[in-house]
Amino acid sequence: MKKQILTMGGGGFTSKPENLKLDKYLLSLSDKKNPKVCFIPTASGDDESYKKRFYSSYKKLNCETSHLSLFSPPEGNLRDFVLEKDIFYVGGGNTRNLLVLWKEWGLDKFLHEAWCNGAIMAGLSAGSICWFEQGLTDSKTGKLLPLDCLGFLQGSNCPHFDTEIQRRPEYHKAILNGTMKPGIACDDGVAAHFIDGKLERCVSSLLNAKAYSIKNDNSIINESVIEPKYLDDKF
Repeated sequence: MKKQILTMGGGGFTSKPENLKLDKYLLSLSDKKNPKVCFIPTASGDDESYKKRFYSSYKKLNCETSHLSLFSPPEGNLRDFVLEKDIFYVGGGNTRNLLVLWKEWGLDKFLHEAWCNGAIMAGLSAGSICWFEQGLTDSKTGKLLPLDCLGFLQGSNCPHFDTEIQRRPEYHKAILNGTMKPGIACDDGVAAHFIDGKLERCVSSLLNAKAYSIKNDNSIINESVIEPKYLDDKF
């Protein structure tokens, strides 16, 4: 049973509903013809417009849609609701609030169980960094700082690497001073596809967007480009 996670730097239906290549790539990872996709907008406080954008975009694709709210939870057993889904897409927003609420409800454990059973985890921004051991986020103090996350994936993560100018220097600094583990950063439009905890490939919905492996190499930052596969028009 493959354990798959697709972490996105930004893009997809959230900001570019006219470019659903990353969303189509996500659906292609499932062996189901009409996979059950569940959107989790916890990090945005269940923003209503965010949910509408999800449904508006994914109704164009071959899938069955739903969303999971912890502010208005589904009837019945939450674990049962989670375990019947094939794909989870976690939206952006405040990562710290997401983690606090998930742990309070036990959702982190239910998602881990679903992942081990073959469900695909995905997301962008907060929904990207939450799967790693650590992520760079401004959700605690308004400043970009390390945050301990779920640890489904080893290392650290930083999204929006090309669109938020402070992210590169702050990520470098945190890895250099040892407060963050080495990790992967993604430009908007780029997704990193992990299988069984290992990076399988990076893909991009935008020309010239990149991913980056970032390490502390004897007190010198080693940033190397991971060239993504550009998703052609079939996506």
